Amino acid sequence: MGFGDLFRRLLGGGEAAAPRAESVEYQGYSITPTPMAQGGQYLTAGVITKDTPEGRKEHRFIRADTHGSAEAAASFAVRKGRQIIDELGDRIFEKGS
Repeated sequence: MGFGDLFRRLLGGGEAAAPRAESVEYQGYSITPTPMAQGGQYLTAGVITKDTPEGRKEHRFIRADTHGSAEAAASFAVRKGRQIIDELGDRIFEKGS
């Protein structure tokens, strides 16, 4: 899949995303898995949010990892979200992250 295809999919084109899984709270952040269907498999994807005095901040992530089920992709997205938080903390909300 090329960058343009991924971009169109992010904006609502292409195959539909799997239903959102339950959010998981982690160190003051909320991680919501959003697996994306692709060719009979699912991409690792999710949203990390945090409520701050300035308002709710959000960081979306998509990884190239594929899984045979939406549940497996969701589980991995939670692990990936925790890793992102551990490595970057609030820097994930900075421009260019």
